[in-house]
Amino acid sequence: MSFLVFLKLLACVLFFLFLILSFTKRKNKVKNLPPSPRKLPILGNLHQIGKLPHRSLQKLSNEYGDFIFLQLGSVPTVVVSSADVAREIFRTHDVAFSGRPALYSARKLSYNLSDVSFAPYGDHWRELRKILVLELLSTKRVQSFETIRDMEVSRLVQEVGCTLNSSVNISALTLTLANNVVCRVAFGKISDERGDDNGEKKIYEILYETQELLGEFNSADYFPKMAWINKINGLDERLEKNFRELDKFYDKVIKDHVNSSSRIKQRDDEDLVDVLLRIQKDPHQGVPLHDNHIKGLLADIFVAGTDTSSTTIEWIMAELILNPRVMKKAQQEVRQVAKGKQKVEEVDLYKLEYLKLVIKETLRLHMPAPLLMPRVTISSCKIMNYELPTNTRVLINGTAIGTDPKYWENPLTFLPERFLNKEIDYKGQNFEFLPFGAGRRGCPGINFSIPLVELAIANLIFHYDWSLPKGMLAKDLDMEEAVGITMHKKTPLYLVASNCNL
Repeated sequence: MSFLVFLKLLACVLFFLFLILSFTKRKNKVKNLPPSPRKLPILGNLHQIGKLPHRSLQKLSNEYGDFIFLQLGSVPTVVVSSADVAREIFRTHDVAFSGRPALYSARKLSYNLSDVSFAPYGDHWRELRKILVLELLSTKRVQSFETIRDMEVSRLVQEVGCTLNSSVNISALTLTLANNVVCRVAFGKISDERGDDNGEKKIYEILYETQELLGEFNSADYFPKMAWINKINGLDERLEKNFRELDKFYDKVIKDHVNSSSRIKQRDDEDLVDVLLRIQKDPHQGVPLHDNHIKGLLADIFVAGTDTSSTTIEWIMAELILNPRVMKKAQQEVRQVAKGKQKVEEVDLYKLEYLKLVIKETLRLHMPAPLLMPRVTISSCKIMNYELPTNTRVLINGTAIGTDPKYWENPLTFLPERFLNKEIDYKGQNFEFLPFGAGRRGCPGINFSIPLVELAIANLIFHYDWSLPKGMLAKDLDMEEAVGITMHKKTPLYLVASNCNL
């Protein structure tokens, strides 16, 4: 043990010696950068970023302005906390801001940036995004998954029904719901990866570790020359193990589909792997689609699709339980629309106007990815009279924008009615409300996620009345956010369901 302590101390000493030798104070060639807080030598402003970066950056922006420059280690970074700045970026300079930083863990888990989320801007990214938008997540194909969503939401309702009048883990149930839906639409069935006695993990455990690796602090993302430190701190070992587990899962899925390819499927019956394998065989495909590209696209759908939907449902239920007036109003609407039915169906969703306001308000206060996906400038440009050089990292603080008192009255109050009779949507055209981003690199999975969220919430509040566990008051409900690429509740949400008189 003492030898390990010695190695860690030695690594720390070498780390700081290397920094001192490698990073000397330099005057930035760009004279007119946005305002910046004071920096420390070597670290720059990195010490001012806390465990919840979107909250730390919001505090800095409140003090220094809604468009600020930070030196995060060796990485020049700008933080956008204003709808006005976001509008200028997305409407005027979207191409210049369309790059992605090659983050350390993302490079490995996306098969060397072979996906859509993390791929650099260019022909390869355009071709993959076209496949994702036109083939995998088109409106027609998402509509074809209606039966799957209906079956899995019904399964969720039944599971809740087995635990009536006792505490149930909503966070776990919603994660299972989203995972089952994604597995069925992507792979054709619910994953049978149940783990084994040799320590093999279940697929949802692999997913959880993947999210942690993508979201946690990694020194190599701020000091690229210090990537070797990940061999000492154990991150490389964790990353390699997680990658092998994911790769094994994807290999099995692809192999099963190839082995069953003798059965010709109609396009309406294809799951997403079927679609990708069909495109891979197409001789007219513009850019060759290799197995790593297929795995990268599956990673986009599997990781992002599962986590975004489940965390949104989790926050909606938390806000409804804290706001009884809103819960009652949403329940009255749902029960009136589905009166005489056994469940809420997708054909009913367009009538649930108030429920849609509840979802928007939840997304405003609890964005799935509060800093969106980081960007990097691929060319120099001028924003709000400030000059930004090429290779500047860009963080767009959606949480700060969504709670800016300039645009939102009583911004921290949960009030769905604020969206009533307003043409404000989450599809990237209203820059004061960007839960899914905007522009070329906006999230392409909105049409995939929202129908599941609407159907799940509608049925949960249609079938049951909800309360906090016995002895727990609203003030006792912990609404703290967890660290990660997606913003879950830090503590799981436990609620009690009871039958209602329909």
